[in-house]
Amino acid sequence: MADYVVAFTGASGIIYGIRLVEELLLLDNSVHLIVSEPAKIVIFDEMNLEIEKKIMEWKLNCPGRIIVYDNDNIAASLASGSFISQAMVVIPCSMASLSAIAVGSSRSLIERAADVMLKERRKLILVPRETPLSSIHLRNMLNLSEMGAQIIPAMPAFYHKPESIDDLVSFLVGKVLDSLGLNNQLFKRYEGKKCL
Repeated sequence: MADYVVAFTGASGIIYGIRLVEELLLLDNSVHLIVSEPAKIVIFDEMNLEIEKKIMEWKLNCPGRIIVYDNDNIAASLASGSFISQAMVVIPCSMASLSAIAVGSSRSLIERAADVMLKERRKLILVPRETPLSSIHLRNMLNLSEMGAQIIPAMPAFYHKPESIDDLVSFLVGKVLDSLGLNNQLFKRYEGKKCL
């Protein structure tokens, strides 16, 4: 069992974040969850879901393994380099959050926790969901990549022949789990062409 920090921001694609938390819990990990206020709005708009009810469900099914933090609490343990976790994933990552992380503004717990991951040289994964991308977005992603963050854009693949939205979600979440070094069978892997 390991500790993972997961943050939801106000970008579209909140289904990816919900699924990642569920998969991490299924793999017997602990999840330290931060949900921004804009993310709560997106969760309700996209999934007709109140995040508080989902969190209660997770807490009932996985007692002691889901810890929720107020995004305004920059004095939380996650804001210190002495807090040890395997990795942090911001999923989905809005361009506002990505920009704030890129410049180290640390105005919220999400921004500060990400800043800690960068300064401590620990794994930080950002899953941006935006299109089209401006030069500002691209520069911020490049800067973060050069600082050691991993950028996994929410881009679907089709070589595994998805038949549903769930298949597309599984692919992306599987790629995030791969980057975390966690074995999963969420999508059919490319096998290459067979020789004649």
